[in-house]
Amino acid sequence: MTNTPPHFVFAGGGTGGHLFPGLAVARRLRLSDAAATISFAGSGKLFERRLVEAAGFRYLALPCHPLPRGPASAIRFLSQNLAGYRAARQFLKDNNVSVVVGLGGYASAATGRAAISLSVPLLLLEQNAVAGRATRWLAPAASVVCLAFDEARAGLPPGPRVFTTGTPTSAELSWLAAQSTPRRRTRKQKQLLVLGGSGGSEQINEAVPRALYKLRHLLTSWRIVHQSGAGRDTSTRVLYSKLNLPATVTPMIANMPTVLRETDLVVSRAGGTTLAELAAAAVPAVLVPYPRAADDHQRANAEAMVAGGGCCCVESGSAVRLDDDLISAITPLLTDRQLRGEMSASIRQFARADATEAVVSLVLELAAPVQTARAA
Repeated sequence: MTNTPPHFVFAGGGTGGHLFPGLAVARRLRLSDAAATISFAGSGKLFERRLVEAAGFRYLALPCHPLPRGPASAIRFLSQNLAGYRAARQFLKDNNVSVVVGLGGYASAATGRAAISLSVPLLLLEQNAVAGRATRWLAPAASVVCLAFDEARAGLPPGPRVFTTGTPTSAELSWLAAQSTPRRRTRKQKQLLVLGGSGGSEQINEAVPRALYKLRHLLTSWRIVHQSGAGRDTSTRVLYSKLNLPATVTPMIANMPTVLRETDLVVSRAGGTTLAELAAAAVPAVLVPYPRAADDHQRANAEAMVAGGGCCCVESGSAVRLDDDLISAITPLLTDRQLRGEMSASIRQFARADATEAVVSLVLELAAPVQTARAA
């Protein structure tokens, strides 16, 4: 037997909301044990591979497919996920993996199931107020489930140990969340940030610029930054130009902590990881939940945040109705600095500065007996 360093595998990705918490935990694990091997197993999406490899971690692309919407995709679903399961199982065996961390989403299912079949400890991260299908499917045989929202407990089957840790965030955002008071934004020019999720949102890209155009008389001291999603930046930039509304449009924001520190107000989808980032940076938000999110989890996320007073929520309706509703929600926040300050303090109550550390501690706890047995 040899005293080999641990090998941690992060399973999933597909969206930034699933991937970014995993990267935060992986970076902190690397600080805890520089000799540890850290790998990510995901769907093979280009942005996912680039982010993982840029962070210095190994990346394994596995076949996977979301739940079928009809008979035509059912065969592909079965064949792709079976192939992914077999490849993941072989990888875990060949590399003596110590712990698998499931990041949620369909891309995590094959590796999570492979870990269970090999009795490799499995820790699941759940970022939303409603536990996702992959989490619910894997949870009965998982070792630990870490929740962002305590509300998600109700949807979990019995079996694992469950902790409400909060969503792991980057070191910069964890630092912001740990400050005794949020940074005061005193610049003359304020910043409005528009986020439609890592994949972008055609609805957000269309409706928000049109709503802001109607509010342009209130935007003279505001700077607009709009994350459009990959492949959507040109059309979004053209729309702002047609409206003669100055805006910085980018497909992806590379350094979200820096941008959030300079932001006074956000219009955003309501993914769990985005909400954790907004809470850490104490940025009030107008939320537009994605109406077709699985189990309507974005609406549940938004309701939890709205109840805390740090956000308001606008329903995704027709384009005209959404414009009008956005105008009603955004107007008082553009004009009332005190209201923004009150909402900033309220959303900050959801910040969990220790979330990353809490998850890292649980991962290391699961790895300890595995490493001890291998060294015996």
